Amino acid sequence: MQFAFDDYILDSGRRELSRNSERIALEPQVFDLLLYLVQNRERVVTKDDLITAVWKGRIVSDSTLTTRINAARKAVGDNGGRQALIKTYPRRGVRFVGDVRVDGPAAETAGWPEQPQERTEPFQDKAPVPTTPGTVLNWGGRPSVAVLPFKNLSGDPERNTARTESPKTSSPPCPSTAPSR
Repeated sequence: MQFAFDDYILDSGRRELSRNSERIALEPQVFDLLLYLVQNRERVVTKDDLITAVWKGRIVSDSTLTTRINAARKAVGDNGGRQALIKTYPRRGVRFVGDVRVDGPAAETAGWPEQPQERTEPFQDKAPVPTTPGTVLNWGGRPSVAVLPFKNLSGDPERNTARTESPKTSSPPCPSTAPSR
């Protein structure tokens, strides 16, 4: 599929960007980012959307993302000041705002993962949560952290991790901190 904007043609099949029939060299991630922005030009694309689509959910630093967006801007003649094609919406994301003509199959987003949808209602499980040990649950593909209480498995009451009062016996003071006479 080919996307034409200004003097540029972005060819997804050949993975090329060209201007006036002259090929512009792009790193693979920069090409993927630009293609994703063009394919999703009707909306503001968030940082999470880009990480999911271009980096397949791997952890990416903000500086890496900014570098790739700047490289995509440079490839299409934009920069931070002139945002004629790739516009930044502070604290929201970026959007491809150029006029695009599409040549090729109607499925413009073929090959990209399904777009994340914003929830309008609170999260509710559709199925009961299994309680067997070792069960792995799918929480929507996003990393999560669970904080669990510690349980004393040693059987020693002195090793209770939920101790709420100080021990009744005290150890002698450290020689270096003992008062001198």
